[in-house]
Amino acid sequence: QVQLVESGGGLVQAGGSLRLSCAASENIFSMNSMAWYRQAPGKQRELVAAVSSGGGKKYSDSVKGRFTISRDSAKNTAYLQMNSLKPEDSAVYYCAAGSVFLANPRDLYWGQGTQVTVSS
Repeated sequence: QVQLVESGGGLVQAGGSLRLSCAASENIFSMNSMAWYRQAPGKQRELVAAVSSGGGKKYSDSVKGRFTISRDSAKNTAYLQMNSLKPEDSAVYYCAAGSVFLANPRDLYWGQGTQVTVSS
């Protein structure tokens, strides 16, 4: 079973940047999809960004132009570069991996989450 460990969360002022990392326990080359989700208090978990093994990417409208997802198969790691952060970006961010790009979340492996807090 794939294990995912996120890091890089923290407290940042609005307009600042953070880079989240997701280290996988095994070769993520076999995982067609690496994705980042987030969940704010009282809200449903939502897809932030996803990247396929072929380089295809999808972003939520709320983060387009500000966030960049990438993956480094040699390091078994996925990243989420977050720029121009806003208070509404505050949430627990989860890394997820699966064999199908944009698969149902029930079919994904999940990390434990990392907190991102953006102060105004």
